[in-house]
Amino acid sequence: QVQLVESGGGLVQAGGSLRLSCAASGRAFSNYDLGWSRQAPGKEREFVAAITWSASSAYYADSVKGRFTISRDNTMNTLYLQMNSLKPEDTAVYYCAARRPGYSDYENLRHYDYWGQGTEVTVSS
Repeated sequence: QVQLVESGGGLVQAGGSLRLSCAASGRAFSNYDLGWSRQAPGKEREFVAAITWSASSAYYADSVKGRFTISRDNTMNTLYLQMNSLKPEDTAVYYCAARRPGYSDYENLRHYDYWGQGTEVTVSS
């Protein structure tokens, strides 16, 4: 089992920045690929970014590429999402998730085994 707790959400103006954190506890954090997804009101949850267990590779949705950066600190058992140049369409509840390595399609949310409770991000225009 891996327990995940997100933090860092809030209200920000368009063009601003936020950094989300996801603290993990439980089984070996460094054994898992990690990802961020989001769910806007009335929409399905969508993939945002993922990072491999070794942090050797990162993957992004086209909608956030160049603006968001995913990173992890395996010594601190923490996952991060740096969000810059925020837009109103980035408004959503953001979730971190963990999965066992072995799948190549990082954007497939069904492959993630453990989820946090989410942190809300609101971007005003």
